[in-house]
Amino acid sequence: MTNSYFAPQGGHPGQEQLLTDRAVFTESYAVLPKGTMRDITTSFLPFWEDTRLWVIARPMSGFAETFSHYIMEVQPGGGSDRPETEAGAEAVLFVVEGAGELSLDGKVHTLTPGGYAYLPPDTPWSLRNRGDAPLRFHWIRKAYQPVAGLDAPEALVLNENDIAPAPMPGTDGKWATTRFVDPADMRHDMHVTVVTFEPGAVIPFLETHVMEHGLYVLEGKAAYRLNTDWVEVEAGDYMWLRAFCPQACYAGGPGRFRYLLYKDVNRHMPLRPLGIR
Repeated sequence: MTNSYFAPQGGHPGQEQLLTDRAVFTESYAVLPKGTMRDITTSFLPFWEDTRLWVIARPMSGFAETFSHYIMEVQPGGGSDRPETEAGAEAVLFVVEGAGELSLDGKVHTLTPGGYAYLPPDTPWSLRNRGDAPLRFHWIRKAYQPVAGLDAPEALVLNENDIAPAPMPGTDGKWATTRFVDPADMRHDMHVTVVTFEPGAVIPFLETHVMEHGLYVLEGKAAYRLNTDWVEVEAGDYMWLRAFCPQACYAGGPGRFRYLLYKDVNRHMPLRPLGIR
């Protein structure tokens, strides 16, 4: 089955439309519907040419604190030779539209829809749009948490379409996860995966756990339980969850429900504020 990836296009609604939408920000979760990703909500970054972005998550004290999540839009000829300006930042790129030329470790890789790249901390890289159509991709950033005795992971360039999804036990393949790194690899302190639900599939309990989440809906629609609320989400919507926010899902169909998922993993919980010994 061909995978589908929603990408925001910007623009503005007409003056005749109602203001009512599904956007909400609570003490435990936020929902940014696709309708919030308009021209007026874009941002720009140093050293990126012919590029704009939607910032859909950033570290916020008292909420989700481990990551930032951008949706990048690079026009033909645009890109950056100095994309990351913060020391120690690792990243995942995931392409949803167009094609990008990624230069990494002396090699050039072409990223097309479904393309995934893991960029280790302090690794030089650059990205250019050599095509004639806009390039749109997700850029998830995290401050890498080194551990004595563990090396940082190596760079990876993969494509979702080349990886078989791993079914969740007892679901007959109706709930599956496409994993780009080995969950047992302790070098990684974050996972970015693609989760797929067939029509009628569910998360059959309220997941309540320490991992923070960012969930961008790539395809389909579903009813999602967030803390005490059921919300309807569809392709292009984003859900941002702090630690321990209860969550569940019902994918009612008619097609598949798929999302790009971030979570922090494989590290001790700090027992002191950073910098205090």
